[in-house]
Amino acid sequence: MPPTHRHAISDLLDLLGRRWTLRVLWELREDPQPFGALRTACGEMSTSVLTARLSDLAAAGLTENTAAGYALTAQGRELLTHLAPLNDFARRWRPGPAA
Repeated sequence: MPPTHRHAISDLLDLLGRRWTLRVLWELREDPQPFGALRTACGEMSTSVLTARLSDLAAAGLTENTAAGYALTAQGRELLTHLAPLNDFARRWRPGPAA
C-alpha cells in the first residue's frame, strides 16, 4: 500500500483527535444550541477554536447550523451511539454526578 493511501478510520481519528472536537459533539448530544450557549457549555474553549471545530465537523457532515442553532446531523447522531459505551465506561471509571 502506498504511504499516501489513508484509511477512513485514520481520517475519523484525526478529526476526533483534534482538541475539543469530542467535547463539541458531546455538548450537542441532546438539542441544537446557539453558538453562545455552546461556547458556555464548552467552558475554556476559545471562540476561534469553537468556530474552527464547528467548521471541521460541518465539513465532515457531522454537524449543521440550523435555525435552532448548531445540531448533529444523522451521521453525527450515529457517531454518538458509538461513543455511548465510552460514556458508560467513564461513569464506572470515575463515579460522580451524571453528565
